[in-house]
Amino acid sequence: MTSLLQILLLVLDVIWWVVIAHVIMSWLIGFNVLNRSQPLVWQIWNGLERLLEPIYRPIRSVLPNLGGLDLTPLVAILVLYAIRIVLINNAGLFM
Repeated sequence: MTSLLQILLLVLDVIWWVVIAHVIMSWLIGFNVLNRSQPLVWQIWNGLERLLEPIYRPIRSVLPNLGGLDLTPLVAILVLYAIRIVLINNAGLFM
């Protein structure tokens, strides 16, 4: 059971880092450091968008529209961290 917990924590860590990479890349695009018309930048951005859309869609349906401010990644990170805490705290029950 410990192996299953470690695998779940690894998956949560990978998703967490993908969200962080998406946030940093969106900032770089917003400040015109990166240009989405470049093929490599567009491919990375498109891949991150496709990976994170199933996570972001339910959160965006609940959050109100705040104009240009998107709090979806922040909420996603908080949810991922909460899931991690629940898994770690309840790990003793399964052993």
